[in-house]
Amino acid sequence: MRVDIKKNLKLSYYALCVARLLIPGYYHRALLPKLLESMRVSDYMTQRVNYYNKIEDIFSLPSSSKTIHEFKEEKKKTYYFDLLEFFRFFEVSKKVMYLFGDLTKIPDNPSFVKSRPIAGENKNSVLMKLDKVRHFIFVADEKGFEDKKHKIVWRGAAHNLQRQRVIQEYFNRSFCDVAQSRKKDRLNEHWYRGKLTLKEQLQFKFILSIEGHDVASNLKWIMSSNSLAFMPKPKYETWFMEGRLIEDQHYVLIKDDFSDLEEKVDYYIQNTAEAKKIISNANVYVNQFRDKKRERDISLLVLQKYFEKSGQLLKES
Repeated sequence: MRVDIKKNLKLSYYALCVARLLIPGYYHRALLPKLLESMRVSDYMTQRVNYYNKIEDIFSLPSSSKTIHEFKEEKKKTYYFDLLEFFRFFEVSKKVMYLFGDLTKIPDNPSFVKSRPIAGENKNSVLMKLDKVRHFIFVADEKGFEDKKHKIVWRGAAHNLQRQRVIQEYFNRSFCDVAQSRKKDRLNEHWYRGKLTLKEQLQFKFILSIEGHDVASNLKWIMSSNSLAFMPKPKYETWFMEGRLIEDQHYVLIKDDFSDLEEKVDYYIQNTAEAKKIISNANVYVNQFRDKKRERDISLLVLQKYFEKSGQLLKES
């Protein structure tokens, strides 16, 4: 039986979003002062708020900005619902800027986004936990590392040169099970093998994580599992703070051209203790995102800082 974890998560996600819409906005706005007053804002939380929202100077929003009242459902429904969840705690007259989609460039004005480049001056990209039903999937992996297949696996859309390179190079290699999962992609159908469920991929000791349009959406669930993540150094980041991941501590670093892939797989087959240590570190890193109340509080504080720095909210002393 093929277990589609993603499909089940989406059903419960949309049910929750619809239920939230039934609660009047004024309820959330009335609740916000109590939530802020009761928060025990730790140094850890402040550090994360300032990581997501790096704006420290007062700025002015352009005339093209919208108010929360004008914030309407668009094509990318998950982005809309994920922002609305927290917008509803603030007055509808507050102005905001936001950009939806897989972003690889920094906006001209401070805007709420799902992803941003790790390198460079990226403070105008204010990260929020968007499209989380796709990107923030964690698993309960029942299979121990030693009991998994001595291979590395990857499935995905071959829509960029890096993904195409790894498929062309390693499709028929004995230590790999890598293939494209969409027939319509640019590679020949010869490299198509179809999808594997998360449960099926978790039968392998090693799982490749390759950035797509922006981040690799599979990285979070790999790092929550008993399999070992292999990836080149990430160029983009989301709420998961990929820019804070440490190579060979949270994941196995491989070259951008994947030329050392077989060497690294062989090494970690022979060095099980090192592999398990990296997996343990990855699991600990993931655990910081499991506290739902703290995640909510950090999201609200990111928004509060945005409104303070845009001159729409006085900072309380």
